[in-house]
Amino acid sequence: MTAPNMANPDDFYEALIDMHRDLDEAQSQAVNARLILLLANHIGDMQVLREAMTHARTET
Repeated sequence: MTAPNMANPDDFYEALIDMHRDLDEAQSQAVNARLILLLANHIGDMQVLREAMTHARTET
């Protein structure tokens, strides 16, 4: 799903930025990795995850 699906995307963005506050680069990358794994576990559907990975990679 790539269509907007959040009631308050700005609130999410602010929380994401706050999550990284006061972290160095290595800590920031580690927290991103942990967040990705937590969200992937929450989604739980490998097909959905593969589609998301493909989409994320092609959007760079």
